[in-house]
Amino acid sequence: MTPVIQTNVPPTLDGLFRRILARKPDLLALLDPLNKLRVTGQPPQRLTFAEADRAISALSAHFIEAGLPNNSVVAVQLPNTVEFVLTVLAAHRAGLVVALLPLLWRQAELTVALNRTGARAIVTTGKIDGVNHADLAMNAAAEAFSIRHVCGFGNDLPEGMASLDRVLEGQSPATRAVTQDGRRAAIISFDVTVDGFRAVPRSHLNLIAGGLALSLESDIPQGTTVMSAFAPASFAGLASSLVVWLLSGGTLALHHPFDGDVFEQQIDEHSCETLIAPAQLALRLAEFDLPSRLPTLRNVIGLWRAPEQVASSPVWPTEHATLTDVYLFGEAGLFSALRAVDGAPAPIQPGPHGAPREVPGSSIAGEIFLTPRGTLALRGPMVAPAAYAPAPPASEALSAQSPRDFVDTDYAARLDRSTGAICITAPPSGIMAVGGYRFLSQDLQEWARRLGQGALLTALPDRLSGHRLAGRAQDNARAREALAELGLNPLMVEAFRDRAYQN
Repeated sequence: MTPVIQTNVPPTLDGLFRRILARKPDLLALLDPLNKLRVTGQPPQRLTFAEADRAISALSAHFIEAGLPNNSVVAVQLPNTVEFVLTVLAAHRAGLVVALLPLLWRQAELTVALNRTGARAIVTTGKIDGVNHADLAMNAAAEAFSIRHVCGFGNDLPEGMASLDRVLEGQSPATRAVTQDGRRAAIISFDVTVDGFRAVPRSHLNLIAGGLALSLESDIPQGTTVMSAFAPASFAGLASSLVVWLLSGGTLALHHPFDGDVFEQQIDEHSCETLIAPAQLALRLAEFDLPSRLPTLRNVIGLWRAPEQVASSPVWPTEHATLTDVYLFGEAGLFSALRAVDGAPAPIQPGPHGAPREVPGSSIAGEIFLTPRGTLALRGPMVAPAAYAPAPPASEALSAQSPRDFVDTDYAARLDRSTGAICITAPPSGIMAVGGYRFLSQDLQEWARRLGQGALLTALPDRLSGHRLAGRAQDNARAREALAELGLNPLMVEAFRDRAYQN
């Protein structure tokens, strides 16, 4: 039995889904990557809203029958496929909070995240791009005392892991009363700041605010087909894909990054009108006759993990499709700006920014300002200030601290004297970003010391990803084995690849 939609409280993501379901149950809702068989070993799926609803209800019933109480945390490490979307919405339907685990995380990071959030369950899949994620989840769960249930999609799951594919084959009537209130916790994502590792919880309203800021600034039409080629395990990844899709009420096509030929084939075959992708990838598309290759594409949303690079980026050809630059600041928050008719990045003015910007009196998406330290700060409905609040001084630990309503991103910034626009000049000091993965520079040095005398692990500047890791040891092969045994992610392990394989 489908729960009754409550209209007197702020909406949840599942509430948005069910509103579309009530109007257009037979509309195509979700499309898997065309190369899913290679990525996970499972064939791609095409689901209508009615079919997706049945799958969500089945997964939700499984979580309830597994004994997961209301408001408990379920950790999810899944690729950018239909199963990810279904699992997130099913967890919310069951009254659970989703902890987003990046795919590059291995046992060390997984264990820290599970223990930090007190997760009661973990959801993964058998293999992703040849890596056995089911075994990783089982090993991490063994070190997290709170985990009571481990489940996964795919084939050849280890003993003790419940098969969610079998759950989807059947139906269970299990439901429970869940208050559909957008103020409730929805997700937990993870960030690294100058003060260390942080778990960042957000409500449904926080997520919807982020998705609204993107969809309104980009002027995404209702009923459009949106393709997301951005990893979903972050606030920005979820807001730009799942939330934008629910707000547009159209079809969401998913691409697991990254296969260039399959990527363009998907856009063409699905007649995608809106593309969500890393900004550097979007700019590459424009270099090679975009209109003739992708004739249906009208809106491109480019996400910048290194926002200090936007100002120096190439001009976008606006004759065929618009480009919206999305500035990402780890998990702290984001803001977006549609490029003007000349294709150059739009100037970012301090103060409140609306959605859309050019409409006087439009709703406030957030506020951008400079701190006395010369860093950029964010406040607004998508920001979670409590997660980034500085620890009180030891001498004043018992005194009341005034709450802070903003997050200092630690990105260095200044005002342009001629235009008054904000110029982002440098990323946070002491933090290295490789794509969407951030590390403290001191952590790199600590891991290198563990490898013995003469070992070096460092981050080098990279135009596309912010940084790239490079390592040197007396025996690179043994260094890779040692780091893998420690449960570190492959970015660190492969930093010690032999020179013969670097080109």
